[in-house]
Order: sequence, then structure tokens, then C-alpha cells
Amino acid sequence: MDFERAQEIFSSDERIKVLHNGTPIWIENLDDDNNSATIKPLDGKFGTSQVPVNDLEEG
Repeated sequence: MDFERAQEIFSSDERIKVLHNGTPIWIENLDDDNNSATIKPLDGKFGTSQVPVNDLEEG
């Protein structure tokens, strides 16, 4: 996913499915300096991780 699309999803009022390595996630924050996203898995696991935006897929 490119950074611009990640920003659109992050700012959207709609719930848009996003995956990281096949796992549904929620984008918590975006860092344009590092082209990365702070994500949280939607599978009930706790915690966040920072990943490259390019690793995210819209699904």
C-alpha cells in the first residue's frame, strides 16, 4: 500500500479492511518521515507494532 492510501484509510469514517501478513489490523498512527504505520491486530491480541506502510494490503 502506498502512504497516500494509508492516510485516506486512516482518515476515513468508514471501516476499511487492512491486512498485515494476512492478519486484519487497525491503523493506530502514521509516520510520514519513516513511511511507517503503528498497527494493532484485530484478533484480540494486545499491543501495537510499527511496520512499513508498504507491508500493508487493502483487503
